[in-house]
Amino acid sequence: MFEKISKFFGEVKVELQKATWPWDPKEKGFKKYKELSDSTVVVLIAMLLLGAYVAFWDFIMLQVVTLLTL
Repeated sequence: MFEKISKFFGEVKVELQKATWPWDPKEKGFKKYKELSDSTVVVLIAMLLLGAYVAFWDFIMLQVVTLLTL
């Protein structure tokens, strides 16, 4: 049983070494997380745009339904 657990964690370690992490381990301070912070900004802007799009069409549909049900 312990051999299976050990093998599992060994495989996890190998797979994690293959991963691309969103920070540069050579950098120090806030610059280290530049890619991570840039990606976060992109996601936040995309969420705001999508939210505005959905809110716009929700408002339009509300007006249409209100007109049809008067």
